[in-house]
Amino acid sequence: MTAGPWAEEALGLLISRVGETAARVGDRFPLYADPDDGRWTTTGRGSWTGGFWAGLLHLRAGHTGAPADRTAARAATARLAPWAEADTAARGLILWYGTALADGDGTADALRERAARAVLAAWDPRLGLVPWGAALGGPRLRARADGVPGLVPLLASAGPGGRTAAAAHLDRHLELCLPPTTGPRSRPARPHPAWRREEGRRTAEADPAPGGRTAEADPAPGSRAAEAGPVLGGRTAEAGPVLGGWTAEADPAPGGRTAEAGPVLGGRRAEADSVPGRWTAEADPAPGWTRGEAWLLLAVADALLLPEAPPRWSRDAERLLAAGEFLTGPLVPPAEAHRPDGPLDTSAAAVAATALLKLALVPGFGRAAACAARAEAVLRGLTAAHLTRPGGPRPPGMLLDGCYDAHAGTAVRHELVWGDFFLALGLSALLGRTDLRRV
Repeated sequence: MTAGPWAEEALGLLISRVGETAARVGDRFPLYADPDDGRWTTTGRGSWTGGFWAGLLHLRAGHTGAPADRTAARAATARLAPWAEADTAARGLILWYGTALADGDGTADALRERAARAVLAAWDPRLGLVPWGAALGGPRLRARADGVPGLVPLLASAGPGGRTAAAAHLDRHLELCLPPTTGPRSRPARPHPAWRREEGRRTAEADPAPGGRTAEADPAPGSRAAEAGPVLGGRTAEAGPVLGGWTAEADPAPGGRTAEAGPVLGGRRAEADSVPGRWTAEADPAPGWTRGEAWLLLAVADALLLPEAPPRWSRDAERLLAAGEFLTGPLVPPAEAHRPDGPLDTSAAAVAATALLKLALVPGFGRAAACAARAEAVLRGLTAAHLTRPGGPRPPGMLLDGCYDAHAGTAVRHELVWGDFFLALGLSALLGRTDLRRV
């Protein structure tokens, strides 16, 4: 794939912004930046976004070819090592995207292999997935849309057992998150992005995590809090409940659907659960969380690029394209589809554009050409309307109008590190410099 000068200019601005950010944050990890002055709120250990910062640094190193930039990227990836054994499905976001672009870095390769083995060990065959986990707070027996991207290729890299676990992990999340296909509908219902496991009479929320793990006060995907403690320049993240503090509904989600153990919708066989229990839809984030929909589409696109991907994943991709209006909706969606007048989320658009570019690479996928055209349109729209330019009051290269958490009002029009990453990754792929089959 190739693109015109607009993509080259935009990627150059993003890469320059990475250099400025690196000088400001030092050994900390950027999370989101104020849209007025560009100052970053940071975390010490990276939280769920640390891999995107390492990935941005690797993209910069590939763009500039400077040895100092490559050294900085490798150092950031090395700082992700403590997450390899952390109890969280967000290890896919952290340790896949934080290592996959590290060409020629044996340390990054070893970290990815270590993480893949650890995640495979965490796969629960009773449930058919790697639980969301307790490392980022809250009950560990949960399934969330943001626990799938990155984790599918990370698991698949762990050999035959890993490929089996990757397929089961994706299938179970799609079984839960995708709405039923039965019954007439004018258009598909929105996916439900978050579920909690209740086993027997005891819920996971009431019990501590295995091993007595203590939840870190770090934010997780879509959460309402950033890491506690001082940050560079004295800026701290806004206070609020840590991820996992989402309040679960007492009853099934809108539409009355509760996933029971056993066979599930769509004709796909679920793993047999060895203990009584059920999956109950959580109230927050709710259907219509557009970044959650983009995460699911990205995970399915990743899976379709694996060898011997089954045809059902192509059908799932088609369902997601329709349910999330990825080919027909606004180029930059609202953060919450049921609030069309609410804040936008450019990070959701950037994730979706990368997923669409991946789908365009899938052999035989019927919507490949439409996906490629839409991805380029989204990337062009993001760079034209939401990327800061030189000469203004803000640093150039900021992707504005990203929404961290619309429900809590946290960072609702900000620059987000993962938005920057996926915009840069998509542009690099469009320019033919990054092979999306590798990352």
